[in-house]
Amino acid sequence: MSFFKVLKKDSKSSARAGLLTARRGTIQTPVFMPVGTKATVKAVTSDDLYKAGCSIILGNLYHLYLQPGIEVIEKAGGIHKFMNWERSILTDSGGFQVFSLSGIRKITDEGVEFRSIIDGSSHFFTPENVVKMQCRIGSDIIMVLDECIPFNEDYNYTLGAAKRTIDWAKKSLRIKSKMDLDKDTRIFGIVQGGFIKNLRKLSAETISGMDFDGTAIGGLSVGEKRDLTIEMLNYTVEFLNNKKPLYFMGIGDPLGIIEAIRNGVDMFDCVMPTRISRNGSAFTENGRINIKNKGYTYDFDPLDRNCNCYTCRNYSRSYLKHLFKSKEILSSMLLTIHNISFIINLVDRSRNAILEGNFESFRKNFIKGYNI
Repeated sequence: MSFFKVLKKDSKSSARAGLLTARRGTIQTPVFMPVGTKATVKAVTSDDLYKAGCSIILGNLYHLYLQPGIEVIEKAGGIHKFMNWERSILTDSGGFQVFSLSGIRKITDEGVEFRSIIDGSSHFFTPENVVKMQCRIGSDIIMVLDECIPFNEDYNYTLGAAKRTIDWAKKSLRIKSKMDLDKDTRIFGIVQGGFIKNLRKLSAETISGMDFDGTAIGGLSVGEKRDLTIEMLNYTVEFLNNKKPLYFMGIGDPLGIIEAIRNGVDMFDCVMPTRISRNGSAFTENGRINIKNKGYTYDFDPLDRNCNCYTCRNYSRSYLKHLFKSKEILSSMLLTIHNISFIINLVDRSRNAILEGNFESFRKNFIKGYNI
């Protein structure tokens, strides 16, 4: 059975509904992956995620490598047993984290040398050892090492990073082919190229033409305005092999997700739903709200009347405001349950709309009602 199957395409856009046949169960696409950077999705349990309908989460090799360490996770029986998660896990290579350490890392054609943010010790990531480490901890979907670059770098810098990413992608595939792995261990390549269209095209065509199981669109959502993000996404997908699953790295706001789905994206992740929860914000059908606002003091409605998550079934906006103002940990827990549930439900509704043939109508109605 093939890893990815498209069940239905939307007639008025590039949106599609599909299935990923993964090692730990079938994943319906489009799919949102909550970010569990350090082997935990912040402020929620595995059971909370199951109840929200989560089928796959994301971990980060960079952080797991530094703490608790690959050997600890390996001896625990792998990342799934270590964190008590029975469903699929995609692990990011940590490329974004490494390259954001501009003052304490050095890039070469062989890899990247960096200093630990924990104790200052020196480490070296190569395309080969990044693949090996993700395999050692039992990742279901492995991401290759790529060179992430700052927003709006010049042509030569962007070209060099794109070429290095392509070279590292080739090395990643070679090392994986030499390893004795479960056939259901998947590997994705990553498209770079900054915001220079011909370099995006070069990277997209080259990476998606390689023998990867899926293709990730990297280097977007890095500080640019939303219109530019969507423009570059729309341009990039023209040059990708759409027989493979497409993964947009780092998009998690409702309107961004809707637009990504419209452009044919099958997978996405972002820290936004969990991060804004800890800052007292919540997604609703009518837009994002800030629970700290005075108007919620006597508001005894749920966060979203149309939401059936645990938080909305049991708690009011007034109570959630009280928890946040009182600096109670339960505030982060309940808001996180809601925000993850909201995004997963939005993606599920989008999928159903594609299957029913009315995605564009659903998209327009959602955007119309969602106040920024």
